[in-house]
Amino acid sequence: MKTAVVTTRIEPELKQEVENVLRELGLTTSQAVLLYFKQIALQKGLPFPVKVPDKHNTFIDQLLADPLKIEEFQPLTREEVHER
Repeated sequence: MKTAVVTTRIEPELKQEVENVLRELGLTTSQAVLLYFKQIALQKGLPFPVKVPDKHNTFIDQLLADPLKIEEFQPLTREEVHER
């Protein structure tokens, strides 16, 4: 069977973390990538859900992480909250 080479660039820390997990599973990186590619081919898409982030939730996440970083924050009245 012919093979092709797939090259990608990722952060070294992520690579190491993934390799540690795969080692515990008894898999090489190449085997894991092959499994991933086969699942994409079988499912005709990614084997997990991918969603566009909700702008509202992103704002809330930012606010919870550091309320002082939000430049323009104006409190809403009860009526304004229910209108949205």
